[in-house]
Amino acid sequence: MSTTVVETATPPVLNLTLQNGQEIHYHSDTSIEADEIPVIDIREIYSDDLEARKAVAEKVREAAHRIGFFYIINHGIDSRHAENTFKQAKRFFAQSGEKKMEVCTDLVTEYFGYFPMSKAKKDLMEAYNWGYNPKFDPENANESEPDVDYIKLLWPKDLPGFKETLYEHHAQLLTLARRLTKTFALALHLNENYFDKYIKNPAAGMRITHYPPQEASPSEQLGIGAHTDFECFTFVTQDEHAGLEVLSKSGYWIKAKPIPGSIVVNIADCFMRQTNDFFVSTVHRVVNKAGAERYSCPFFFGFQQDMKLEPVPTCVSDTNRMKYPIVSSGEYLRWRAEQAKKAI
Repeated sequence: MSTTVVETATPPVLNLTLQNGQEIHYHSDTSIEADEIPVIDIREIYSDDLEARKAVAEKVREAAHRIGFFYIINHGIDSRHAENTFKQAKRFFAQSGEKKMEVCTDLVTEYFGYFPMSKAKKDLMEAYNWGYNPKFDPENANESEPDVDYIKLLWPKDLPGFKETLYEHHAQLLTLARRLTKTFALALHLNENYFDKYIKNPAAGMRITHYPPQEASPSEQLGIGAHTDFECFTFVTQDEHAGLEVLSKSGYWIKAKPIPGSIVVNIADCFMRQTNDFFVSTVHRVVNKAGAERYSCPFFFGFQQDMKLEPVPTCVSDTNRMKYPIVSSGEYLRWRAEQAKKAI
């Protein structure tokens, strides 16, 4: 009696080198739907009960270690802030190319201003970035404080209310980010105030992004190519159109579809470095095949730039030595920004 052996073909492996030098491997440019990205209700991070706060932190710990991405709901930010930000994004990107280029990032040394769309390159997107300003920080606001943004970055001159509206949303996300650092501390089995010294004047940049409908396949063009974020963690507020995709550990692109009222949180490189790879900075990209204009609003939260990215004590030991050289947050962010600008 003969036995028939059925051979299963091994998916091909595709390779890509990221801006930070990381080599990634994946099986297909086509994304799939999967339930790998958890949805975490964070209402209890505002509770007076430490055990309730720890219960949320354990869910964050699992997600940050396993995949580095999760949705948060009941986060406390009124939906009108996202709605207003997207209205301002549409105003800005609807301007002529000439007007937008008046605030092009090439005119400043920082990673701020307008990033133009270039269809000659693979990424089909345009963006406007702005940064932390103590004048608009709810914890540090001081009317006598100089408005550092007028020195550091460029704002469009013909869009009244643009800057103020964006900073209203920024202030909400900044407050939430500070609260979430306490949750991350508990998730790392530390005192929840462990990171307080790092966040008085954080590196808290924000971006509005416009992705036109994409006709080409992901192998030919992307909204934004595969990358990891620079800072500690990122909040991504999406509009109703899908496009964000996350690379799973098994090497497949997973769709991170919009969930109404949610914010996507992803771990970024500085936090991965500090936690000695316990938290995972996961590769992600955008593919806008929704057949409509897509807008998103990422908020990049990092520790203040003079602070050293020293190893988290619960993530190192005699048998698990620190894998990365210790640098300041500012040194690492400046290096990553330089790499990103070179790629434009």
